[in-house]
Amino acid sequence: MQLAIRVDVDTRIGLREGVPRLLDLFKRHSVRASFFVSFGPDNSGRALRRLWQPGFLLKMWRTNPFRLYGIRTLLSGTLLPSAPIGEGAPELLRSIVAEGHEIGIHGYDHVRWQDCLEKMGKKGIESELSESVAAYERILGTRPVASAAPGWRCTPSSLSVQERFHFSYASDVRGFYPFLPVHGGQAFRTLQIPTTLPTMDELIGREENINDLLLASLKEGLNVHTIHAEVEGRAYLSLFEKFLGDVCRRNIEVVTLLEVARWTLERGLETVPHLPVSRGSVPGRSGWIACQEVA
Repeated sequence: MQLAIRVDVDTRIGLREGVPRLLDLFKRHSVRASFFVSFGPDNSGRALRRLWQPGFLLKMWRTNPFRLYGIRTLLSGTLLPSAPIGEGAPELLRSIVAEGHEIGIHGYDHVRWQDCLEKMGKKGIESELSESVAAYERILGTRPVASAAPGWRCTPSSLSVQERFHFSYASDVRGFYPFLPVHGGQAFRTLQIPTTLPTMDELIGREENINDLLLASLKEGLNVHTIHAEVEGRAYLSLFEKFLGDVCRRNIEVVTLLEVARWTLERGLETVPHLPVSRGSVPGRSGWIACQEVA
């Protein structure tokens, strides 16, 4: 049994406050994780445009966004100016790598990607990815090898554009195991490593014993658990620490997504299943997400 911990950094407060706490936690447990950072402006306040989406108000009520994100984040990009996320903390990003973790890109403007992907067109998608890649290279001096689509949202257009960047892998969808996507009649060659477990923000207010549910959901083989620096790195740090402690005590092997990608690619792409990607939903998350289909 393996567990890969993917850390999404969507906001400035998540990077500035959550990431250092998570780095300390990972160090104490001798765990390496896969960080995916939004490099551009924190426009979290614009997410209020999702009010029309089914389940968004319910999620706001369940999770108490003031506790999770704070008023500064909830107004960022609206009543308060946007602050840069990854581009605004180069030394912190370098410390993530120095401590043995990997960093991938998680869009440039997270909210724009999640809310406007279908309207952006290929040029807009390429701009988002190019700006993220350029910022990554300026700060870390190397080219990123992985990308994770904000909000688990991808389309045939975004997958097609992503191919041009020759990432070792992407983590754009929810699903069960690594695969090569077929979407909208197109086949792609960028390996997908999906998130397999529910996220904490999907479970808050819905499940009484979140850690028990997550531990019971672990299966033989690869499990991918996405956490958010704004959530598990701040208000729910102690709960996540207990989960991580239970994982370590069970001798579950904690791996990075890059290690999984290398092992998978070493076996050859011909061994990787080609499976469709479709739109779906998961309990506790509003709006659509991209999902791996299984024959």
